[in-house]
Amino acid sequence: MAKIAYILLCHKDPQAIIAQANRLTAVGDYISIHFDGRSKDADFKEIKSALSDNSNVVFTQKRLKCGWGEWSLVQASLNAVSAAEQAFPDATHFYMLSGDCMPIKSAEYAHDFLNGDYVDYIESLDYFDSNWIKTGMKEERLIYRHFFNERTQKRRFYTAYGLQKRFGLTRDIPEDIQVMIGSQWWCLRRQTIEAILNFIKTRPDVIRFFKTTWIPDETFFQTLVRHLVPRQEIRNRTLTFLMFSDYGMPVSFYNDHYDILLSQDCLFARKISPDAVILKQRLGALYAATDVTFDISNEGRRLYAFLTGRGREGRRYATRFWESESTIGRDRELLIVACKKWHVAKRLVDQIAKLAAIPTIKYVFNENATPLPDLGGIEKTIEKRTRHNRALIRMLFDYYQTKCLVICIDPASINLVQDFYADRSKTRLLEVDCTFSDDYLVGHAARIGLAGDQTPERTLQQLLPTIRNDVVFERDRLRDAAFESHFRLGETASVAENTQQLAQFLSVSEDTAHQIAKIDYLFKD
Repeated sequence: MAKIAYILLCHKDPQAIIAQANRLTAVGDYISIHFDGRSKDADFKEIKSALSDNSNVVFTQKRLKCGWGEWSLVQASLNAVSAAEQAFPDATHFYMLSGDCMPIKSAEYAHDFLNGDYVDYIESLDYFDSNWIKTGMKEERLIYRHFFNERTQKRRFYTAYGLQKRFGLTRDIPEDIQVMIGSQWWCLRRQTIEAILNFIKTRPDVIRFFKTTWIPDETFFQTLVRHLVPRQEIRNRTLTFLMFSDYGMPVSFYNDHYDILLSQDCLFARKISPDAVILKQRLGALYAATDVTFDISNEGRRLYAFLTGRGREGRRYATRFWESESTIGRDRELLIVACKKWHVAKRLVDQIAKLAAIPTIKYVFNENATPLPDLGGIEKTIEKRTRHNRALIRMLFDYYQTKCLVICIDPASINLVQDFYADRSKTRLLEVDCTFSDDYLVGHAARIGLAGDQTPERTLQQLLPTIRNDVVFERDRLRDAAFESHFRLGETASVAENTQQLAQFLSVSEDTAHQIAKIDYLFKD
C-alpha cells in the first residue's frame, strides 16, 4: 500500500504551509519541510510550533539559503529527502512539492494510482538532443564552472563565464554519466531514493560537477535516476501538472481553472496563484474526499497552446469573459461612494470596513496605485479596469466572497456610475458633499497639473473660479441623473442627518451608522 513522503521546499506564507502539511498528513501520508534560510525566523518558528504535535511532519536539521539556479536548491532537496527517509521507514514514495503546488486529485486516487504501477515518475530527457531548454545557455551550463548567481550577481556571473570562455577553461562531464534534463517535480520510489543517497556518498566527483553547473535542479535527480534505475522502471513524465509560456515563465492557475485541473492526468498542479483563494479551498477539500470519480481528458496543455497561438495570430476562438459575462450579478449589492476629496472618501470607507464589516475598494477606476489582488492582468492599469469595469467588479465580488462591496469613484466618472446602475445588480450611491476652500482648490490644481510651484498668484486667482465651477458642475450632473437610492453625506450636515443617510446606504443599524458618522476628522483637509 502506497504511503507518500512529500518533500516540500518553501520560503513564504507560513499559514499556507501549515495548511498544506496538515492536509497532506491527515490521510496518513508524511511531509518533510525545508524552509528557506533567507526567510524570516519568526515565520519558521510559527510553522514549527503549529506542527510540533504532528508526528507525520519532519523538518530538515539545517535551513539553507537557497537561490534560483544554484546547487543550494538541490542540497535542500537532498536534506529534506534524507530527513524523510530516516523519519518515515514505511514511506514507499517520495514526492517533490513547492509551496505553490496543490493536489488536483484525492488522496484515495493518488494512492491507488501509485499502487497500480511500481515505477519512478520523473521527466528525464537527453540534455543535448532534446529541446527542453527553450532560450539561454545550454552546453555552457555544464562545460563551464558557475560560482555566482546570474540573478543576484549578474556582473560576476558573466565576468567569470566570459573569462573561462576566452581562455578555453572548459571541463569534462564525468565520463560514465549521461546528463539528462527535465522538470524538478518528481515522484520516486523508496529504493530509488536509497540508491541516490548511497551514490552521493561514493561519487564526490559527480557532486563536485553538479555543484558548479547552472540550474542543477533540472539535471541532478534526472541524471542520477537514469544512471541508477533500469529504463523500464521509469516513466518519463511528471505527476505535477505545470505549463510554461513561450518566455519560459510558469503559467499561474486561477479560480476558474478548477474543472480543467481535475481533468489532467496528474496528481498535483503548479503554480496556483496566491490570490486564487476559492481554488485553493476547493482543491484542499478535494484531497480528503472519498469515492470521487475523475474524468481524465488531459487537454490542458493543448488548449493553452491553441489559445495563446490564436492570440499571436490576432484572432480569438470565443468571446472574452467580459463579453460573455457582462453582469456583476443579480443578487449582489454595489455601493458607490462618490467624493471629489479622495482623502475624505478613503477615511470613510476605512471606517465602513472596520465597523460595518463590508469589503471596500478605494478609487479603483481613478488611482493606479489602488491595492488590488491578482486578477489575471485585468487589474494592471486604469485603462484595463475602466474598459472592463463590470468584469473587474464581478471578480472582486468573487475574490472577497461577498454579496456586498463598497467602491470609491470620482464624481467626474459619471459614465461609470451610469453603467453600474444599468446592470442587474443592486446599486446604491452615496454622494459625499464637501466644502472647498481656495487653498484646497489651489492644491487640487497642482495635483492635476494645472499649476505648479512657480505659477503666479494672478494666474491662480484666474483659475480658481473655473476649477470651482467644474466641481459644482460634476456635483450637479450627478444629482440631475436622478439615480435611484441616491444618498448624501454632507460636511455641513448634522451627525444625525449623516447617520440616517449612512444607515440607508449601507443597510446597517443606526448605531453602526452613528459610529461611522461621528468621527470628527472625516472632513479635515
